[in-house]
Amino acid sequence: MAHTHDANIYYVPHGSKWPMVGTLGLFTTVIGVSNWLNGHAWGQPVFYVGLAILVFMLFGWFGSVIRESIAGLYNSQVDTSFRMGMVWFIFSEVMFFAAFFGALFYARSLSVPWLGGAGDGVLTNALLWSGFESTWPTNGPASVGGSFETISAWGIPLLNTLLLLSSGVTITIAHHALKAAERGKLLFWLGATVLLGVVFLYFQAYEYIHAYRDLNLTLGSGIYGSTFFMLTGFHGMHVTLGAIMLTVIWFRCAKGHFDRDNHFGFEAVAWYWHFVDVVWLGLFLFVYVL
Repeated sequence: MAHTHDANIYYVPHGSKWPMVGTLGLFTTVIGVSNWLNGHAWGQPVFYVGLAILVFMLFGWFGSVIRESIAGLYNSQVDTSFRMGMVWFIFSEVMFFAAFFGALFYARSLSVPWLGGAGDGVLTNALLWSGFESTWPTNGPASVGGSFETISAWGIPLLNTLLLLSSGVTITIAHHALKAAERGKLLFWLGATVLLGVVFLYFQAYEYIHAYRDLNLTLGSGIYGSTFFMLTGFHGMHVTLGAIMLTVIWFRCAKGHFDRDNHFGFEAVAWYWHFVDVVWLGLFLFVYVL
C-alpha cells in the first residue's frame, strides 16, 4: 500500500515478525530469571539472552514504525489510534503505581496499627506481639533486618524533586519550540531534559548506596524497606526508560523526523515524562515527607 493521506484509508501493515520475536524474548527472559532466582546457574545467561532478544525486538519494531511514519503511510486515523494506545498505556502505568501506593497505605494505616493493638488487632497484639507499639517507619514487630535510619526528605529527595519539576518545564519549552519550527531551541531544551533525568538517576543511585552502606536501610528492612525500595526503584526504572526514549526522540528531532503538525512520537514521550514527574511528587510526599 502506498501513501494514505486519504482520511478514509487506514494503513494496515503486512505480516510482521516482531510480535513473535517479542514473545520469544519475554518467554526466554522469564524462564531465565525464574531459574536464576531459584539457584540454577544457567538461569542468569538465559535471562540475558532473553533481554538481548527484547532489545533487538524494540529496535526492530520501533524502527519499522519510524520508517512507515517517514514514508507518509499514516493518516489522522492512525494518529488517533496511536494516541488512544498511549492513553491506555499510561492508564495501565497509573494502575501499576496505584497498587504499590495501595500496599504502602494498607501497611501503614491498617496492618501496622493492628499489630500494635488498634481496632480489631487487640488480641493479635496481646497474644503474638505484646509490647509492640505501632509507629512508622517500622520494620515490624519482629525487627526484620535490624534497626535502620530513614532518609531525610530535605536533602537529595528535595533536590531530585526540583530536578524532575525542572525537567517538566524544559520538555514543555522544547515542545513549543518544535511547534514553532525552531530546531536549535528544540534540541537544546530536549537535551536539557535528558540531562536533568540523568542527574536525577545519579543522585538516586547515590542515595541507595548511602542507605545500604550507612543507614542499614535495605530491601530486607521489613515492611518499610520493602515498600521504600519497591516504589522508588520502580520509579527509577521508569525515569531510566523515559530518559532513553527522550534520547531517541532527540536524535529523531535532529534528523528532522517531526514538523509542527506531525510529531506524536515527541508528544507520547512528553506525556510519559510528565506522568513520571507526577508519580515522583506522590513518592516525595508519601514516602519521604509524611
